[in-house]
Parts: sequence; structure tokens; C-alpha cells
Amino acid sequence: MKNISRAVFVLVVLSLAGGTTFLVTWDIPAPVKKVERVFPDDRFPR
Repeated sequence: MKNISRAVFVLVVLSLAGGTTFLVTWDIPAPVKKVERVFPDDRFPR
């Protein structure tokens, strides 16, 4: 039983380390979306 719990602990630690490494090195692309807004002329002072 001691060996099984030790193996599970090692697997959990390795999974956390691998997940952390993946998230740190993942180059997430920024969302690209063209935004066009029309402002009425009344909003700008002359």
C-alpha cells in the first residue's frame, strides 16, 4: 500500500509539473477581430 500511494503521489507531482510547464511555454495567440464603430458628429465639439 505504501508503494502505491508513493507512485500516485509521484504521478500527481509529475502531472502538475507538466501542466505548469505547458501553460508557461504555450504561446497563446491574441484574438484578432476588426472593430468598426461609427460615432455621430454630435459627440465632438467644433
